[in-house]
Amino acid sequence: MAVNVKDLRKTPEGYFTSRWGLPEYTDWMDEIMSWKENCYIGDWSFVWNRRIKGPDAIKLFSDISTASFETFDVGQAKHVVNCNEDGKVLHNGILSRLSEDELMLQGRNGFWADYKLRHGNYKATLQADDLAKFQVSGPNSLHVIEKACGESIRDIQFMHFRKLRIAGLDVIALRQGMAGELGYEIQAPIQHHRELHDAILKAGKEFGIRRLGGRAVFINHLEACFPTVIIDYIPAFMSDNMLDYFNEFKAAMRSFETVNQIAGSFEGKEINDYYKSPIELGWSNVVKFDHEFIGRMALEEETAHPKRTMRTLVWNAEDVIEVYASLYRKGQPYHFMDMPLHGHAARPAGVPMGRQGDEGRKTGGCDHIPRLQLLLSADALVVPDRH
Repeated sequence: MAVNVKDLRKTPEGYFTSRWGLPEYTDWMDEIMSWKENCYIGDWSFVWNRRIKGPDAIKLFSDISTASFETFDVGQAKHVVNCNEDGKVLHNGILSRLSEDELMLQGRNGFWADYKLRHGNYKATLQADDLAKFQVSGPNSLHVIEKACGESIRDIQFMHFRKLRIAGLDVIALRQGMAGELGYEIQAPIQHHRELHDAILKAGKEFGIRRLGGRAVFINHLEACFPTVIIDYIPAFMSDNMLDYFNEFKAAMRSFETVNQIAGSFEGKEINDYYKSPIELGWSNVVKFDHEFIGRMALEEETAHPKRTMRTLVWNAEDVIEVYASLYRKGQPYHFMDMPLHGHAARPAGVPMGRQGDEGRKTGGCDHIPRLQLLLSADALVVPDRH
């Protein structure tokens, strides 16, 4: 058996905040408000990068990704999702086209691309790369980057990029954003990490820039209802039929980076019960059936007859207050709910919401949104049977 479900209910140490530096720089409430009121700088340099070259580079990703590559211009980036044969999500990441036959992939799916490249017949090469990557997001992010580079960047469209110079360095600016806010990711060779960071921070001082710490970093994903691996789903390669790749994936990564954990009331009989599809996760917009890809048949069936759909749920404020009030009363308190993010584990199911015997819903973590005074969860809710 590839993995024991019970083992995934143990909390691992030292992973969820260490990658972004400190847990907090000002405080998590101030940092969460930054992408609404001013802007932040967050360090995503830990994300894996793979440079792919060759005439079959795009064919490789077309074969293993749900995204369409009918249109993919130089200077454009795409959200790419990889699935197993059952249409369940293995990985997702960002793929950028650097030139006619050169791509840059950011995310864990670089391991899957490398595996399929070596086990396939593609005229392409794949090499690891190391980049400093800083996300600058919020209403003032445009002004910060323009001051840092000394030129207008208003020509850069969403999910497109071009070269700039900041502090004498050649960098790439990718326009993106997680919670509907304006944002950019600035990339440069890793040896320029410190000088690039300091230059952006200096340029942002007059615009109220904040540094984003580990406690606040997941919250904009929830606000956008954009699922995060481990928190909202676990990768669908831990079954016996993918044991070869699973073992290779674990061997290629440091132990604390292979964390997979589940929580919640749902008790699946096997690991497959915890997997989710891109349809369930709200990524149907990047599932295109204009090409053959792994998992296509299963996703065509699910698209025609969806079982669940992703929605954001707002918790009842009085219920949340009752949970915290119980800490100051005699007797057994309710299970503690941390803030701003409760738990760092995939919560594939919570309290059943369908008919008796139904699996109900598959639930993510719950996050607090300051200033709005809301506690939110991203849930895959059952689509009602209309027959």
